Amino acid sequence: MEKLVLYGIDASAPVRSVLLTLNALELPLEYKVVNLMAKEQLRPEFLTMNPLHTVPTLDDDGFYVYDSHAINAYLVAKYGKDDSLYPKDLQQRAIVDQRLHYDSSVVGRTLRAITFPLFRLNETEIPRARIDALEDVYATLETFLTINKYIAGKQLTIADFHIVAILSIIEIFLPVDAGKYPKLSAWMQRIAQLPYYADGNGKRLEQCVAFFKSKKFTIV
Repeated sequence: MEKLVLYGIDASAPVRSVLLTLNALELPLEYKVVNLMAKEQLRPEFLTMNPLHTVPTLDDDGFYVYDSHAINAYLVAKYGKDDSLYPKDLQQRAIVDQRLHYDSSVVGRTLRAITFPLFRLNETEIPRARIDALEDVYATLETFLTINKYIAGKQLTIADFHIVAILSIIEIFLPVDAGKYPKLSAWMQRIAQLPYYADGNGKRLEQCVAFFKSKKFTIV
């Protein structure tokens, strides 16, 4: 197979979810960092690949896929040795899809309500209600994990990669309390033990964590 090319930045949770999937599948990869501040994503050659000018963007021998959820589903369907990470069984897949939509429609928006004002508007105060919304996310994930060992069932799936990637950022603002959320805390520790976790997510967090902590934000 041709080497896959992934365009992204380490600070992006969606990008890191794709890196986790690529590592889990042991696929050869060329990783190209896109300088968003320099607007490299708006260059004609990038817009040809992805008119939404977002990361991650995957180039599979001239076939372009964007949106991390679509990318990960595609990678498992095409290159997985089996379907465990994205099951073919329709009922199991429906649960994985539900978790993926929860990630994009609820978890992502909840975090963006905090990070966008800090990053784009240079605000330093976070309303308490936005932190409380993170508590609601934790409570929902705890419920998922009370039912099953993993986010979308009894086995590891791409849903776990998406959730752990974004929770790694959410914890900057609200660390997971193991007393309140024992299942979620144990799950995060379990995912962190995966042999490819450090390369796909763990070691790529430093710059992002440092940036938000440098904002010296307060919760009001």
